[in-house]
Amino acid sequence: MTVDVFGGFIGRAARFLMITLVAAVLAGCSLFGPSKLKEEPIIPAKTLYQKALDDIDRQYFQTAIKSLEQLDRQHPRDPLTEKSKLMQVFANYRANELDKAILAADRFLAIYPNGKGAPYVMYLKANSYFAQIKDITRDQQLSADAIETYQLLISNYPKSDYAKDARKKLLVAYDQLAGKEMSVGRYYLGNGQTTAAINRFRVVVETWQTSTHVEEALYRLTEAYLILGLTNEATTSAAVLGHNYPSSTWYKQAFDLLGKQGLAPVINETSWLAGLRK
Repeated sequence: MTVDVFGGFIGRAARFLMITLVAAVLAGCSLFGPSKLKEEPIIPAKTLYQKALDDIDRQYFQTAIKSLEQLDRQHPRDPLTEKSKLMQVFANYRANELDKAILAADRFLAIYPNGKGAPYVMYLKANSYFAQIKDITRDQQLSADAIETYQLLISNYPKSDYAKDARKKLLVAYDQLAGKEMSVGRYYLGNGQTTAAINRFRVVVETWQTSTHVEEALYRLTEAYLILGLTNEATTSAAVLGHNYPSSTWYKQAFDLLGKQGLAPVINETSWLAGLRK
């Protein structure tokens, strides 16, 4: 009978090593000595907040954000936490981290919906959408988001310092959405999809009446209705255009277009367009 002494020794050594490793894990240490997690030093809330303000002044926005986040972690119940969360919105906005600014604004408004800084946070959120608005050939969801947020700001805080600027930016956002509708409407009109084009132009004149695209939309409606042989609607569209924008070059074109068919601008009171007179 042959005994493998060397193999037995190896087996016992392997088992011993395994037991040692398990014991080391259970004891929370390694074979090379105890390992400790590095603890984050606790820094007073005022110190962290002031450091963040100093970094913002120097435009070190990312460093400032880290200090503010540390303040939130270490002092969640400190009165400065509300200011810290507001400044996180501001710092991300200034750093052009617009999506992060929107998320930070949502966090602030969820915790402090009636906080003193709520109007400003809402304004920064709306501006973060506004700054990302793309040209009218692209999707305009950001324009819609900006409009919704500005309208909410104006509705909730009409006398705030930010409502006046919000109203100005609303007009630009409206123009973007109207421009998108016009772009699609012109495409449909050029491809013979006249009814689809009318629907787009109608959205502009009914929904975005403050936009700069209304004059052209009324002219395009005149053009489209003539194509379909709907002369009452065509003459009414041109008449409304002339009533609201008598000096418009679009009105001159509409007038000439009707004249070629022996028609003139006249308002048909039964037309949906009649109610658009200012």
